[in-house]
Amino acid sequence: MSKQLSPVASQVIWNRLISIVEEQAQALIRTAFSTSVREAGDLSAGVYDTDGRMMAQAVTGTPGHVNSMAAAVAHFIRRIGLENIFPGDVYITNDPWEGTGHLHDITIVSPSFREDRLVGFFGSTAHIVDIGGRGFTAEANSIYEEGFHIPIMKFAERGEVDQTLIRLLRQNVREPDQAVGDIYALATCNEIGHRRLMDMMDEFAIDGLNEIAEYIFENSRNATLDKINTLPRQSAENLMTIDGYDTPIDLKVHLVIEEDKVICDFAGSSRVDKKGVNVPLVYTQAYACYALKCAIAPEVPNNAASLAPFEVSAPEGSILNAKHPAPVALRHVVGQMLPDAVYGALDQILPDTVPAEGASALCNFQVSVRPVAGEQGAVDARRAEVLTFNSGGTGARPTLDGMNATAFPSGVMAMPVEATEHTGPIVIWRKELREDSGGAGEYRGGLGQYMEIGAREGYEFEFFAMFDRVHHPARGRRGGKPGGATSLETSSGEKLSGKGKHSFSAGERVKLEFPGGGGYGEPDKRNADAIARDLAHSYITEETAKHEYGMTDEIITEIKTAIKNGEAPK
Repeated sequence: MSKQLSPVASQVIWNRLISIVEEQAQALIRTAFSTSVREAGDLSAGVYDTDGRMMAQAVTGTPGHVNSMAAAVAHFIRRIGLENIFPGDVYITNDPWEGTGHLHDITIVSPSFREDRLVGFFGSTAHIVDIGGRGFTAEANSIYEEGFHIPIMKFAERGEVDQTLIRLLRQNVREPDQAVGDIYALATCNEIGHRRLMDMMDEFAIDGLNEIAEYIFENSRNATLDKINTLPRQSAENLMTIDGYDTPIDLKVHLVIEEDKVICDFAGSSRVDKKGVNVPLVYTQAYACYALKCAIAPEVPNNAASLAPFEVSAPEGSILNAKHPAPVALRHVVGQMLPDAVYGALDQILPDTVPAEGASALCNFQVSVRPVAGEQGAVDARRAEVLTFNSGGTGARPTLDGMNATAFPSGVMAMPVEATEHTGPIVIWRKELREDSGGAGEYRGGLGQYMEIGAREGYEFEFFAMFDRVHHPARGRRGGKPGGATSLETSSGEKLSGKGKHSFSAGERVKLEFPGGGGYGEPDKRNADAIARDLAHSYITEETAKHEYGMTDEIITEIKTAIKNGEAPK
């Protein structure tokens, strides 16, 4: 029998649960096959009570995965049925509406038993590089074209893996070893979590998690409500327009702060798109909740109770509540813009709190490389699917510059050039910060990047673009200027669209300019030392120093002389 836990013991166990799921996430990183997991950390891990409520999440991971997966485990319980849940089971899905938003994310859930008694669940999600279909692109017209769809089902029952599922999967993806390897890595990391949980339960002499779950939920709920109830009872609206696929997309948000809750409604946003930029509601809720929690209650640990007071809705049939069979492969491009949309409304209620708009959506692209037909290529000539994770700049903050080449809100890490080139026959010829891309302001927006990529000799490639901020760059706040826009072109200078598949012959390259974040505050209020530092680091050019910040030729000459002499600019 469990003993009654003291408040101190309960807090220690809560902290231990967080460390357990972090070890779970790190085990996934160490064992995963996909570079998106190993190098970029595009994953999530969490522990849940027997009702499927998230008790703790790993620090490593993305809000889109974690907050979507917070709702997913309840779907697993409902679909599998408690009477069909056994020790040694492992469950699987990549269903966009009951998982984390698109087919490229595989979610694995494993029940945790203690002496044949169900005590909870471990869940984990990872983005895999290829799931078949048209590839990682918005060009599909329905979910049926986007890849291999796995409904919620048993990957293993009582320890026995479903080999029929494995065979089907291997026949429907371009990188079968990678996909299957990632599934086993996900199942293994859940097992690591289970083992550590059993050790903890032995140490504290408890035989269930119900008591600690209620402790976690009560304290998290109360702490979040305390923060919400200090806010003014006000409402605000914001409209943000982004590129979309063929036509611009409107993201309209109505925000209401009430007692014990914050309501975030996206009525008035664009309708479902014909192409794969649509967003299932679970992903909309994930990023809208994340934005509100970051601004209002950032220090409260993330779990079911701390997320509950943030009520997010969008009309059915809108781009933010797309229903099956809408194509959703690039749901992140729109979904990761939602914090900017929410902050535009929240800024009206809580001034000097939220940042300016940033690049926001990850600057991802996928390259499908193949040997040129009929040519004698390298000995190891092979097809390869190469996915890279890159970032533009974040928006400037009320008291700080934006962060350069940093993924917010996703938190996904940039992939090293060496790791990317190791995955296939590609060459990254250039990757560096992009001067003048951060919006001018009292606080400057974060910089985007330059990038140039091509295939090795004897290879041609298809380039799958999934960029935004081409036609609608990040807007500044409180007088700040917009960040630099996204741009992509061929090595011969031909401009390319921000989304879609582009084919390249051997020897051709893609040149990319990733967007910067918007500035915050009037540029004429920027500290002169900060402008000098920006010049010294080549964050801005002389032209920007003159025209945006009003620096004279004489001052710029002094700065250049100091830099030449190895002195700090004054």
